[in-house]
Amino acid sequence: MAKNKNHQKNKQKQGKRLQEHKEKAKWFWWDDDDLVFNILGKPFSKITKLGKPFGNQLKISVASVPVNGRATDYLVKFLAKQFDVKTRDIEVVFGRMSVNKQVKIVKPNKLPLVFKEK
Repeated sequence: MAKNKNHQKNKQKQGKRLQEHKEKAKWFWWDDDDLVFNILGKPFSKITKLGKPFGNQLKISVASVPVNGRATDYLVKFLAKQFDVKTRDIEVVFGRMSVNKQVKIVKPNKLPLVFKEK
């Protein structure tokens, strides 16, 4: 009986820690009307698509080669369509030549589903 109670308490603690981790692992936030989010890019993919959140980043597959920032340029064009904005409204804050990026989208007109799920 005592083992069962301890097991239940451990389960509750694990659930609480998991919830706290989810709350800390925020991968997007709003800066006034601008959307800022972290990206984990995956170049050389067959198709370009938004993935799922992974820790404090959003996985995005990009069907382009990562040479001289071409994959990032391709990603910006893709994101412009997803958020219904012009490419000039998307700023790569950091990570232009890296798979780890942060982007800022000025006043997005549309939000993809992954940003609505929380």
